[in-house]
Amino acid sequence: MRNPHNEPLSSDIDGKAPAGKSSPERKCVLTGRLDMRGELIRLAISPDGDVLPDVLARAPGRGAWLGVSRADLEKALANGKLKGALARAFKGAPLTIPADLPERTEQALRRAVTDRLGIELRAGNMLLGTEKIAQGARSGAVTFLAHASDAGSDGPNKLAQAWRVGEGAEGTGLKGVILPLDRAALSVALGRDNVVHLGLTDAAATERVAAPLQRLMHFIGHQTDDAATPDADMAANDDIDTKGE
Repeated sequence: MRNPHNEPLSSDIDGKAPAGKSSPERKCVLTGRLDMRGELIRLAISPDGDVLPDVLARAPGRGAWLGVSRADLEKALANGKLKGALARAFKGAPLTIPADLPERTEQALRRAVTDRLGIELRAGNMLLGTEKIAQGARSGAVTFLAHASDAGSDGPNKLAQAWRVGEGAEGTGLKGVILPLDRAALSVALGRDNVVHLGLTDAAATERVAAPLQRLMHFIGHQTDDAATPDADMAANDDIDTKGE
């Protein structure tokens, strides 16, 4: 990524959070809506002048922020609204918007999720295997329960019941989240065979996974219900299974 011609080297990445906020606010270039930076997707300009997703918000220089779904991005790309919005955001710098920007953005968001899951596994914050997850869930050690998109109903239901026992939430609708990733994608990401279910055992790890997962789920229009959280009032993200501290 590069800094647009004639633009100062200062970046929009860093900044002080407003009082009472966890991260700086940024404005979606398409909707004009302000959201916390961590809830938006950043775009930056590559050395070749292409506008590309910078989902980890690490590229230097000026960026543009998106808070819309893939369907909305595709529409804005087709009708020219995205071109005008980016021209304003990048102050008229020469740029090219790839026709497959929505697809590139989705794939980058998926990689951010799978990379984070791999990091948490290597850090020892993840349980794999139905029996290990069930044991951890029943003991109250699981902070996040998730399943591959092609998991059957039997395994997720049994693990959800174990989680409810561990959370003291029997008789509620508490359950795990169905990831927008199938078992093949999870297996590749985690370097294990046939990964269908996973459980996180650390609240901080859950937050680290929740952030990129929420962005991906919002972008592809995938939603879960509030019953997926141990405490909907305390969960950091309504769409993600988290355990309140």
